[in-house]
Amino acid sequence: MKVNTLLINLTSEDPARLQAFYGDVVGLPKNTDMGEGAFQAGGATLAIDGHSDTKGKAREPHRVLIDLFVDDLKSEQDRLEAQGVEFIRSAGKEYWGGVISTFLDPDGNYCQLIEYRPQS
Repeated sequence: MKVNTLLINLTSEDPARLQAFYGDVVGLPKNTDMGEGAFQAGGATLAIDGHSDTKGKAREPHRVLIDLFVDDLKSEQDRLEAQGVEFIRSAGKEYWGGVISTFLDPDGNYCQLIEYRPQS
């Protein structure tokens, strides 16, 4: 299979609120080529949209993890916390060299900042 583009479609009962969070708070740049609610995230696109069957908060927020690999986890976490984002895990070290901080978006989805430090 040859995949030309990866787009993750995250649905919400309130897509405008979620779009504002990922754009204004998290700071992902818009990907207007993919639509009004689409954001560039590395080589992929995160699209936020509504769906008639999506109601309330995520029931299993750990089922899909939105992993954002960053160069400076501490700086990004400090910036998000200053905007009121609450983290449920802070700078946890993984055996494979990753350092992970986890926060919830307004719909309760797990988002993770990951800094990869194989030498640490």
